[in-house]
Amino acid sequence: MTAEIHTFGDDALTAAVSAQGAELVALRLSDGADVLWDAGSAWQRHSPVLFPIVGRLPRDEATIDGKNYRMTQHGFARDRAFRWVERKPAGCVLELEADEQSLKIFPFRFRLWLAYQIADGELTVTYTLRNMEEGRALPASLGAHPAFRWPLHDGDRREDYSLLFEEAEPEPIRRLEKGLLDPAARATPVEGRKLALRDDLFHEDAIIFDRIRSRSVVFGRPGHTGLRLSWHGFPELGVWTKPGAHFLCIEPWQGYATPHGFSGEFRDKPGLVHVEPHQEWTAHWSVKAVPA
Repeated sequence: MTAEIHTFGDDALTAAVSAQGAELVALRLSDGADVLWDAGSAWQRHSPVLFPIVGRLPRDEATIDGKNYRMTQHGFARDRAFRWVERKPAGCVLELEADEQSLKIFPFRFRLWLAYQIADGELTVTYTLRNMEEGRALPASLGAHPAFRWPLHDGDRREDYSLLFEEAEPEPIRRLEKGLLDPAARATPVEGRKLALRDDLFHEDAIIFDRIRSRSVVFGRPGHTGLRLSWHGFPELGVWTKPGAHFLCIEPWQGYATPHGFSGEFRDKPGLVHVEPHQEWTAHWSVKAVPA
């Protein structure tokens, strides 16, 4: 444990979280293997927090009450230092609060907490957003972006890996075009419950499940230890990598990139949650090792 990094866990799973971005930076199984991406040169992040947007805005601008505010991809929370609220052997809580700097980008007063907890070999990450405004709703998106090693184990072949969804996923998916949401739906690449992973799935960037039925998915290959990621309160899911890179992001989201053609007020952007004054929105995801 240091001032910047908190390490915690149990006999089955150990995690480390950084105050910078409240980011998960390590996730180790009982044998010592770190299954989280190492933020290498292909993509220099581990598991950023996406707030107050998921994806991009047109021209990287949000129009709020008729005024334009510059906000780049995935928002600013991932680049801010959070404050430690609690640090214990089984987890931690961190907080980000609106300040003069954030109000120049996003003119709403908020508090955002991330709570990390490991119990019985499972990591749960809970996001709580509170509207600190008087008399107006807080419009925002919030998402997770954990990147796991692909392959998880040395010597495995990447092409043997798949995602096995909790339920069949026959609904169309969405794609990005120049960073914004393509209005055209695409046929799902999931066959029944299984998505066989290969690089060419990601030549058009992320696979976006905006009609997802499942609330969990297993990442791995048959006969070996994999990871089960579950989520609650996040209505969308993104799956992404850079073709050829040795990571896979499995991303529960509230919201997504702005659709092509949208040019209205930020509060009318599809995919937002609207938190009433002094109320809270919460969601969580969890991950644990399981037989694949």
